[in-house]
Amino acid sequence: MNITLQDKYIKEEGSIFVTGSQILVKLPLIQKKLDEIINLNTSGFISGYRGSPLGVYDKALWEAQKYLKKNSIFFSPGLNEDLAATAVWGSQQPNLMSKGKNDGVFSIWYGKGPGVDRSGDAFKHGNSAGTSKNGGVLVLLGDDHTAKSSTIAHQSEFAMLDAQIPILNPSNLEDLFNYGIFAWALSNTLAYGFL
Repeated sequence: MNITLQDKYIKEEGSIFVTGSQILVKLPLIQKKLDEIINLNTSGFISGYRGSPLGVYDKALWEAQKYLKKNSIFFSPGLNEDLAATAVWGSQQPNLMSKGKNDGVFSIWYGKGPGVDRSGDAFKHGNSAGTSKNGGVLVLLGDDHTAKSSTIAHQSEFAMLDAQIPILNPSNLEDLFNYGIFAWALSNTLAYGFL
């Protein structure tokens, strides 16, 4: 039995050993497979702003670029948090102006707490508009409650409540994976799903 460092992205059954950032890369790969099982031709879109505490997520995405591309998942880091959030919101409007190229786009936005504050307009309007039928949005909130790696302490739950956005708080990697898949399912039923 050959074991490689790439198993975390290519293995489809059994156990894998991953970090939190790597499981966040694996999530859209699994969502793509789940959509294929029900005969949906979907794509993925990921955008956000690098920085603590999600500072290595974009690095993990770049390292997994060939697996993402092979599964029609596009990673485009934002110039700032609110431009990234607006791009993710736009990914949920494929049939608004013209016919979409596929059945839907599942998306991820990521950023740290102060970026959540500056992206409130896109979050509120995106949540109010909802997601496409076969899409969905997952927002990854990198909070730093003690300002260990950020300039100020921050907590994003109040901003999410203000935008009427559901919050899921995983306590371990298994929760992170399961809640991520659940949040996409929830978000294309309601509006945005957030971790």
